[in-house]
Amino acid sequence: MSKYRDRLQIIADILGIASRRARKTQIMYQANLSYRLLCRYLKEVSDAGLVSFEKEEFYILTARGKEYVTRHQAYSKRCKSLEEHLSHVDHDKTVLEKMCSTISKAKNNWNHSDRNRELEKSEM
Repeated sequence: MSKYRDRLQIIADILGIASRRARKTQIMYQANLSYRLLCRYLKEVSDAGLVSFEKEEFYILTARGKEYVTRHQAYSKRCKSLEEHLSHVDHDKTVLEKMCSTISKAKNNWNHSDRNRELEKSEM
């Protein structure tokens, strides 16, 4: 995955924290979000029905939020697998390109050696 978290990962992080009943400040610090971003994401996940606000203190995960977390974990696994596969494909491509380059160099060296032998023969 990339260095930076995307929107889906940030939401998954928030939901993971909320799964343990959390206050707003706990979510902010544990999800490593600014207050402004926290408020924006909490509104989004609340409006989507992924979390609920309990007793005016705690955010808790809803059944829909649990489903999101489960689906996001599967999605993340597939993404990681694809990234590894693409890495292998890129490596194979690099090896093949180097082989072509090596073949071309060897062929040029061989042609150069043949020319030198031809020149030596003609000088004799």
